[in-house]
Amino acid sequence: MTISPDTVSLADIEAARARIADRVRHTETAASAALTERVGYPVFLKCEHRQLTGSFKLRGATNALLRLPPEIRRRGVVTVSTGNHGRALAHAAAAEGVRCAVCLSTLVPANKIAAISAAGAEPHVGGASQDDAQQAAEKLVAEQHLILIPPFDDPDVIAGQGTLGLEIVEDVPDLELVVVPLSGGGLAAGVAAAVKGLRPRVRVVGVSMERGAAMHASLLAGHPVPVDEVPTLADALGGGIGLDNRHTFAMVRSLLDDVVLLTEGEIAAAIRHAHAVEGETLEGAGAVAIGALLAGKVAPRGPSVAILSGGNVDPALHRRILAGADTVEELA
Repeated sequence: MTISPDTVSLADIEAARARIADRVRHTETAASAALTERVGYPVFLKCEHRQLTGSFKLRGATNALLRLPPEIRRRGVVTVSTGNHGRALAHAAAAEGVRCAVCLSTLVPANKIAAISAAGAEPHVGGASQDDAQQAAEKLVAEQHLILIPPFDDPDVIAGQGTLGLEIVEDVPDLELVVVPLSGGGLAAGVAAAVKGLRPRVRVVGVSMERGAAMHASLLAGHPVPVDEVPTLADALGGGIGLDNRHTFAMVRSLLDDVVLLTEGEIAAAIRHAHAVEGETLEGAGAVAIGALLAGKVAPRGPSVAILSGGNVDPALHRRILAGADTVEELA
């Protein structure tokens, strides 16, 4: 399919990079000896869990905030989040002296809510899904005239996330494959637009979980569909993509070469591998690219990059996964 003309271009992503350059880190792209030996081709880990707020979300949140005219920005911002985007927007807003409210469902881990509050934002927790959180955010927009910055389906957010793709191409110029976590599609769409804009033949594969993968279900249906949001080790990948999705669905459908799903056990195994072998502490969503390679669900044909998208895992839950827990039920 053809991407609609109002979506994100390589030029948009390059402009975003210049805009946010002094506010985010160019994170390391580190070689993984263990994964290289396992798959037979060089594998590199894009360590975005080392970003300032512990996830890639700072890129898109910062770009979207800075794109607002100063007089609009002063009204304050609000967003909907599974945790990482809210923390990122809180950080970006604090740096600009802007009020920030974050609406979250009760499925969001307590450590992420605490981090949002610590960054100076106002967490509003309620409801059992991202849809409920979206309604709460829309109420704040209507009643308090805050500016809504979406977590993924927004051109400025997508362009910000795409800056990660520019770094990957610079760091691994002979790239063949990028494995990217997939939820609402902001990261996957931005990275794919950047990578394929510079290296059209590079494959980009999205990875999600079997439990409640809304983008995958929507791709199968051919249009955005609602999906029940259920507990998963990859909690940051939960939530719907919006039935009125305007950008990420079309971009993901056009630009991704494949989407694969992981079991909860495969996600847990990836978290354990990251800690024991790579020396990295990852949340479930941040580990799924490693999980896809370990499970053989993605087959590299050349130098590959696995994006480690976030490390904001609750320490107690992480310890229990390392001890052998394979599902959220075993963590209860």
